[in-house]
Amino acid sequence: MEEIIKSVNGIVWGTPMLALLLLTGLFLSIGLRGLSIIRIPYALKQLFKKRDGNAAEGDVSPFAALMTALSSTIGTGNIAGVAAAIAIGGPGAVFWMWMTAIVGTATKFSEGVLAVRYREVDSNGNRVGGPMYYIKNGLGPKWKWLAILFAVFGMFAAWGTGAAIQSNSVADVLNSSYGISPWITAAILAIGAAAVIIGGIERIGVVASAVVPFMALLYVGAGLLVIFLNISAVPAAFGAIFKGAFGYHSAGTGITIGLMLLAMQKGVARGIFSNEAGQGSAPIAHAAARNNDPVNQGIIAMLGTIIDTLIVCTITALVILTSGVVGQECLPNPQNLADLLEGDLVAGCKNSAPLTAFAFENVIGTIGKHIVSIGLAVFAFTTIIGWSYYGERCSAFLFGERIIKFYRWSWVGVVFIAAALMTLQKNVLEVTGKVLGQTPKGELTVDGSIVLNNAKPVTGVYDSFGSEVKIPNADLLIENGVVMMNGVPAQVDGPVANIVSLFWLMADTLTGMMAAPNLIALVLLSPVVFKLAKEYFDKEKVANDGLIDQDDM
Repeated sequence: MEEIIKSVNGIVWGTPMLALLLLTGLFLSIGLRGLSIIRIPYALKQLFKKRDGNAAEGDVSPFAALMTALSSTIGTGNIAGVAAAIAIGGPGAVFWMWMTAIVGTATKFSEGVLAVRYREVDSNGNRVGGPMYYIKNGLGPKWKWLAILFAVFGMFAAWGTGAAIQSNSVADVLNSSYGISPWITAAILAIGAAAVIIGGIERIGVVASAVVPFMALLYVGAGLLVIFLNISAVPAAFGAIFKGAFGYHSAGTGITIGLMLLAMQKGVARGIFSNEAGQGSAPIAHAAARNNDPVNQGIIAMLGTIIDTLIVCTITALVILTSGVVGQECLPNPQNLADLLEGDLVAGCKNSAPLTAFAFENVIGTIGKHIVSIGLAVFAFTTIIGWSYYGERCSAFLFGERIIKFYRWSWVGVVFIAAALMTLQKNVLEVTGKVLGQTPKGELTVDGSIVLNNAKPVTGVYDSFGSEVKIPNADLLIENGVVMMNGVPAQVDGPVANIVSLFWLMADTLTGMMAAPNLIALVLLSPVVFKLAKEYFDKEKVANDGLIDQDDM
């Protein structure tokens, strides 16, 4: 079963899907004539514009809709994902993340336009929309099967990606970093989630509007401080990004192309995973905005990609590249290229969230680790509440509004169970010997023998962020029979670890499968987007000439 799911996941998130996401964004960018980039200043102005009367029908403000969408995108991808892209693809991966974000703005713009253009009013009087609605209402009844397909993928992916994985991650990081029991974390998360999502999109919007900007500004502020303290290293960091993007290396042309393709692959993948442009989740939130103008909301929607990738991800990248924690031996080169293409990490080099935390800690001390740990936990919680609305709307599309109450309580239950499972997912590594060592393969040994756990060799140990690391990364010692790694009890897989890993893989696969129906709809409905955008800015030009106000047209 696991191998089958892995194979499907490889197809769903493989090169063809990533290319489809990127090419769709490029197609929309060309069709919009670069509107999503040149209109960024205008979009910022529209974000805080007051809307009255018929121009303001909806359930949440355009700002709250954007924050709800961002609550689901700003998170582990910005902190751990960027570090993973650099660790495997090198600094050049950052350039390709930028390119993905630039074309992604057109995708997000189009999603926002179609979300408002084809939204409906449900039996409770709420504005509802998203890919399933613009497929049904825009493409017609014969395409309803595609709308149902998206809703099915979205409902199950939300339970997995939005509820289970996020709550499990919070329990993991709080237990590993601060020793907080997963049972306590499970209870707090479940109560917190219930208090927010039972109130519907209005309460989700209020909480997201307060928490997301605060945490994003705190993280960005800390990142800017690190960058400022290493300001002299910034030019070299940008140089490494641009050189690495095109595989610049002293070796031959063939290997240079290989390094460029590696940077491109990791940068594009991480960029798409981070900002979710084309996945189809964000337009569900934007459909609830108090805004009757599809293009105006699309302009606001595209800011999500800019904030998520071009700002937050860039800050993380510069923190890592200016802090001096990534040595030349840890960067892609002709010698380790083959291993990196196979997915193997460079031995002794940090990756993912530990790399970001180490970068902060190396410059501003232990507070840096806390910023990353708390940031991961808070961003994961906002993802929980944001994705709850996505799943709720997908289930309502399939089964009607009566299902919403059940779905919300099921969401709370999944959040609690997934966090509580952390107690069975990892075990503290206890040994009876005294002398720690390692085999050439990196396996942990005690008194010369490979450590056994449930009769299986332990080939990896987990750090305080729950990420598997190579033994050379850690300062290991034994205290009272417990293996300590960098001052924290080392952990190994528990009895349900394989089940949890399989569930993560299934959730990731379903999340990727959401994109296919959405991308088909975006391409087929692109003439509508192009037409509405042209009409809007033609009117805007007249309004700017002083002839009439845009809202009256």
